[in-house]
Formats: sequence, C-alpha cells, structure tokens
Amino acid sequence: MAYTLGEAAKATGKSKATISKAIKNGKISASKGENGAYKIDPSELFRVYEPNGKTEQDETPQTPGVNTDSSVDFKLLEAKLEAVEQRLQDKEEQLLDMRDQRDRWQQQATALLQDHRPQDDQGHQKSFLGIFKRR
Repeated sequence: MAYTLGEAAKATGKSKATISKAIKNGKISASKGENGAYKIDPSELFRVYEPNGKTEQDETPQTPGVNTDSSVDFKLLEAKLEAVEQRLQDKEEQLLDMRDQRDRWQQQATALLQDHRPQDDQGHQKSFLGIFKRR
C-alpha cells in the first residue's frame, strides 16, 4: 500500500512540505498517480524518516476531555489519589467527632429528664419547698 503525501506526513510526523521537498531533492523516490498525487512506498519513506509510532487507531478522534495517551502521568494520579484519601480520612474523623458530640448531648438530655428530687423513706418525692408529696 503506497502512501499519499498527507499519509506520509502523518506516518512520519513531518509536514507535507518536508516530504514534498525530500521527493523533489531525490532523498525519497515516489511516483505520481493518474490524478497527480504522489505514491510513496512505505519502505522508501521509512528509509529516510523514522515512523512516529502512530497507527490508524491512534488517529481516531478523541472525546474532548478524555486522555487516551498511554504515557499517563502516574505521579500526578498518585498525588490526586493521596489527596482524595486524605480528604476521606478527614471526613471520617469529622463524622466520629460529630457522633461523640451527639452521644454527649443525648446523655445530657437523658440526665435532665430523670427526676433527681430527694425521696423520703417510703419513696415519696420531696417538693421544691421541702414538703413531702403523697402519690
């Protein structure tokens, strides 16, 4: 399969002008097709220029915001993961603190609801005036 000028440029990562100049200077041999477009043999092209490593699959359009590069910066991902783990730990500590506060408030409310007035020998409660009430 022969490359066109544009395909040769993509395959090498060079510009079309660079490939065209190399053909005109005789560095790369190429033939012209019936429509006037160059036909460049891949072996002839790669004899002069190294392939850039991209295949047709790499040329598929990317979804905006999605990084499909295989050389992902793992240090950046590790830093982000560490930051997320730290935030999670902080939130868990806040939750434990709030639970402790809730338990203390609950104990205080329960203590306030209990009757702490003194009782006489028969179990009758004393009124605030010091007089025993009978039930």
